[in-house]
Amino acid sequence: MEVALTAVSGRWTTLLLRELMGGPRGFTELRALLPDLSPKVLSERLHALQERGLVTVERRRGFPVRTRYELTEAGRALRALLVELYATGERLLSLTGAASADGDHTSGDTTA
Repeated sequence: MEVALTAVSGRWTTLLLRELMGGPRGFTELRALLPDLSPKVLSERLHALQERGLVTVERRRGFPVRTRYELTEAGRALRALLVELYATGERLLSLTGAASADGDHTSGDTTA
């Protein structure tokens, strides 16, 4: 259990993994999908996921250099865990009445 929780630990990590579950993405595309995430933090999270063996990085030649991030087999194995974490977060929010008035549960916080 600790290995799985460590893999998804860190603010924004679960949201970033969620976006990468849809397939390979470029840095700019990830920025557009997660507009509240600063470029610095996005870069740090991607690097951490790469160090954990969950994401691969492909740098393509050209100008500007294009970088694509893709989940490894280990990263894709987290899908069931992420689905369950989101479902459990939604259930907890409904049980505790902690949902915000506008229904935004993911504004950068991965506790949902």
